[in-house]
Amino acid sequence: QVQLVESGGGLVQAGGSLRLSCTPSEDIFDILAMGWYRQAPGEERAVVAAIHSSGATTYTDSVKGRFTISGDFAKTTVYLQMNSLKPEDTAIYYCAITAGGIGYWGQGTQVTVSS
Repeated sequence: QVQLVESGGGLVQAGGSLRLSCTPSEDIFDILAMGWYRQAPGEERAVVAAIHSSGATTYTDSVKGRFTISGDFAKTTVYLQMNSLKPEDTAIYYCAITAGGIGYWGQGTQVTVSS
C-alpha cells in the first residue's frame, strides 16, 4: 500500500519559515493533482494549497502571498514553502495526492508557530 511521507514540520517563531516535503513510498502514476491540507485542534481538515498537473496552483485566502506550493510530478514530490508564519498557522499538515481516481494521504506533520 502506497504511503505518503511528510517531513519538514516543527516549531518556529512567528515570522519564521518552514518547508514541508512529501514523497510516496513507491511510484504513483497518472497524478492529477497534489496538495497540502491542515487541521487545527477543534477544526475540520481544510485545503491549504494545491497544484494541478497542468501547473495551475490554488491557495486558501489566508496563506496567499506567504505560502508557495511546488511539485515535481515526475518524481512525485510536492513541497510547501511557508514564510511569514503566524500562530494561526499552527496545525497538523497533511500531504494529499490524487491519481487514477484514488486519493492518497500522508500521516501528517505538526507545525507549531509560537507568538
